[in-house]
Amino acid sequence: MHATALIAEDEPLLSANLQAELLRLWPELRIVASVGDGASALRQGLALQPDVLFLDIRMPGMSGLEAAQALAEDWPDAGRPLPLLVFVTAYDEYALHAFERAALDYVLKPVQPERLAKTCERLQAALQARAQSQPQGGDLALAPMIDQLRTLFGAGIAGASGAPGAAPAAPLRMIQASAGNTITMVPVSEVLYFEAADKYVRVITAVQEHLIRTSLRELLLQLDPQQFWQIHRGTVVRAEMIASASRDDAGKLTLSLRGHTDRLSVSRLYADQFKGM
Repeated sequence: MHATALIAEDEPLLSANLQAELLRLWPELRIVASVGDGASALRQGLALQPDVLFLDIRMPGMSGLEAAQALAEDWPDAGRPLPLLVFVTAYDEYALHAFERAALDYVLKPVQPERLAKTCERLQAALQARAQSQPQGGDLALAPMIDQLRTLFGAGIAGASGAPGAAPAAPLRMIQASAGNTITMVPVSEVLYFEAADKYVRVITAVQEHLIRTSLRELLLQLDPQQFWQIHRGTVVRAEMIASASRDDAGKLTLSLRGHTDRLSVSRLYADQFKGM
């Protein structure tokens, strides 16, 4: 069947090999773009809206999993369904089991033609089933992908930057924020929320804002997940500082904080954290 695909792979030889094997196994498949980093995969994915997206797990900057997360969060409410995702990985059996639990397909590096042939068959069957089903709009079209990503993140490999499930022995208690020649000691217990800002993270307290030079992905590994909740790919909030969660007519969630005027948006991927009892 005719379909379009985007390949995100930072190793040119592997990318070229994957393209060649795909065209041999699935001649009707049209490769609309090939990129070498996660940010480009997100940008081109949103612009071209392919039927299938092959994502390398480890790429410069934004990882393949982070690109998939961002795609689910930024995908337009109306229009084509999200691409079917296939992760290209060199991970061990632990991670592969996580992909299987999430019903997300994967191919191992180096790509084996026999395994890729099975992936192509699965993709064709899924696209055929999608074409025959009633079209879905809005969040209904995103729901399956969001559920799959939640399962994958719950398996402990969402960071994709080190050993699966890696975590510190104890949560971070103090942040050392430097500005010029001064280092300010910020107790983590005073932080309202963290927000990604390019190569930095904004540390927001009730009275002050600091910048620390780290990624939110790295910082998350050091935080207590019971106290700090990720509500967006770029935002982590201290749970006890959430005063309320409001849903607008379009279904979007916004958080109000205790003793602070900032309001924080919750992405689709994390909306299920906020349910009435």
